[in-house]
Amino acid sequence: MIFSRIHFATLLIATAATCMPAAAQLTPKAGAVVTTPHVRAELIAHAPDGVAPGSPVWVGLQITHQPEWHTYWKNAGDSGLPTEMTWTLPAGVSTGEIAWPVPEKIPVGSLANYGYENTVLLPVPLEVSTLYKPPVALAGGTPSMDIQLKASWLVCRKECIPEEGEFTLSLPLQGSTALHKADFDTAQAAQPQPLAKPGAIEVNGNNLQVRLEGLPAAAQGKTLAFFPETPEVIRTAAVSGKDWTQSWQGGTWTATLPLADQRSASPTVMPVVVALAPADRQAGQPVAWRAESPVTGNWPAAPQRAEVSPALQAALTANAANAAAATQPAPNTTPSSTTFMAALLGALLGGLLLNLMPCVFPILAIKVLGFARQAGNASAHRKAGLAYTGGVMLSFLALGGAMLALRAAGAGLGWGFQLQSPGVVAALAALFTLIGLNLVGVFEFGRAAPSSLCSAQAKHPLANDFLSGVLAVVIASPCTAPFMGASLGFAIGLPAGQALLLFAALGFGLALPYLAASFVPAVARLLPKPGLWMHTLRRLLAFPMFATVAWLVWVLGQQSGIDGAGTLLALLVCMAAIVWALTLRGRTRVVIATVLIAFTALLTGAIGRNVLQVVEPAKLASAGAGAQRWQPWSAERVAELSGAGQPVFIDFTAAWCVTCQYNKKSTLSDAEVLADFDAKKVAMLRADWTRRDPAITAALTTLGRSGVPVYVLQAPGKAPVVLTEILSKDEVRAALAAL
Repeated sequence: MIFSRIHFATLLIATAATCMPAAAQLTPKAGAVVTTPHVRAELIAHAPDGVAPGSPVWVGLQITHQPEWHTYWKNAGDSGLPTEMTWTLPAGVSTGEIAWPVPEKIPVGSLANYGYENTVLLPVPLEVSTLYKPPVALAGGTPSMDIQLKASWLVCRKECIPEEGEFTLSLPLQGSTALHKADFDTAQAAQPQPLAKPGAIEVNGNNLQVRLEGLPAAAQGKTLAFFPETPEVIRTAAVSGKDWTQSWQGGTWTATLPLADQRSASPTVMPVVVALAPADRQAGQPVAWRAESPVTGNWPAAPQRAEVSPALQAALTANAANAAAATQPAPNTTPSSTTFMAALLGALLGGLLLNLMPCVFPILAIKVLGFARQAGNASAHRKAGLAYTGGVMLSFLALGGAMLALRAAGAGLGWGFQLQSPGVVAALAALFTLIGLNLVGVFEFGRAAPSSLCSAQAKHPLANDFLSGVLAVVIASPCTAPFMGASLGFAIGLPAGQALLLFAALGFGLALPYLAASFVPAVARLLPKPGLWMHTLRRLLAFPMFATVAWLVWVLGQQSGIDGAGTLLALLVCMAAIVWALTLRGRTRVVIATVLIAFTALLTGAIGRNVLQVVEPAKLASAGAGAQRWQPWSAERVAELSGAGQPVFIDFTAAWCVTCQYNKKSTLSDAEVLADFDAKKVAMLRADWTRRDPAITAALTTLGRSGVPVYVLQAPGKAPVVLTEILSKDEVRAALAAL
């Protein structure tokens, strides 16, 4: 009776929390606008004379970027991908090419990109032929033409995130559609104007010598920006006056530009754009000019391309991969029977070792009391063990199925994904607070629950054991034990049936110790007989629950900031006060409980949003020298360090990952280990997955992992070395010695 009544209600909350997915990175809905955390994209149109054959009709994707974020031009520069558009139009209607506005040069460390910040409109002309048959309007309606667009873009700051959206728009066939005239006029003014003469480009050693004629007088004598439409030909990050030069001879502009170190193209004709600096531009006057210049001279042999970091490659090709997946059949990823059996064994062992993780301790302690409560009842032990195992395995299958379904839909998820949602973390904190209050004796569920519910619970005690298994999975989900990482990463690439079988094996491993103990009577005989000691142990077990609440509040602080953590603490105190008030009797109970409930409702309405707010992740840094030792991870930073010949150690971590915190406080803080990192001049990067980050998810996937912790030692010219989940000083030092 000590625990049975509380489980029936609170573990139902655990079931909901287990199955609750975090919000997907981007799940676009049909409409004219798609909003993500980084951009607002809208499909707009401009038809000054209506929609008819021969009339000018423009449509375009307008992208408004969050501060410091950008998307890319047709030539993205040193990294990135241009925005792509796929149209679905009525018969007789076709589109032209994107009329790309002149871009800006965006430095990124030692690299440079060509792209757009703030707001940009990418116009596309529609061509309506005489074959187009307008639809018949319904009575009283206006005939219109339906346009559908599927667009994908790569949006970057320091990290790159692939996004996409589906848009629909109905264009009236009659009358002017001029709502966005000013936007299209601005985009038209930013279009490069064609030059009357093509100019010339000559290859001279490792340089290009460009010559353009026919530029207007307003541009002559000005310093121009240069944008080649052919990617990977010139050194994009070259700085005028240092790495390349330009000059004027009358009305002729000449420039000498260095070839790219990793050149991949040797064109015979190069479309190029030159543009005035923003300070030299005048309203109503052209700002850029375009020429398709023939190339003469002999191209030097293209150098062998350096390897790209797997994480960077994953981020840059994610858009193309997503688009290809929609039109191509999935490859056959069925593994050999030997490989699959090894993965099953790894999942089973990982589940077994998960029982040793500190986050599972509270549930195991409660189950020990269950043995004592049913001492001498072997049949009850066996039934309880089977029910517990069923709860564990079904919960693992539910989590695995949700994760696989959301990943198939394009969401970047992995093991422990539900704890990347502040709402789930807050719900679990409330759940464990309730359990702790019950254990310490503040309330008994039977006094507050309807008698019918308590009667049903008494008739079906196995429901408690089943829901105890559910709760075990909720608590275990932040942990990754040895053998788990490889098996879960392997599961992501398998057909759904085989992947779910791996999750079932993982759940069976977690439940196996208790299941085995339930069928071995000697285990129950080792426990003392039921007595007063159970009441003492009951209250003692409340403290691991409250410790779990403290940890969850800290996790929420990493996601929603100090205001979010403080708000959650305040609401938990209010909830505890309400629970206490409900234990009172008579009129006092009604008055105090009503006042507390009203106050909690007002407080939730006033500051409750702080719990779910999105803030920038706090920089992971420890005190003193540690604050300078660890750098935030990004694929670009890895590529930059690798290109400079420096080895890199990457700590893929999360605040909700208990194993991560243990390794961080032990092995990764050891003086000898840190001295070895310094001796080998290893850059130490930390990838924080506390909140969902598609770039980190992509990097984990390329490493064959689906959760944290993951530790990678990467040296230039060598394959990355993935260390075990439970780090030891000897393992890290041996890996460093092998550099």
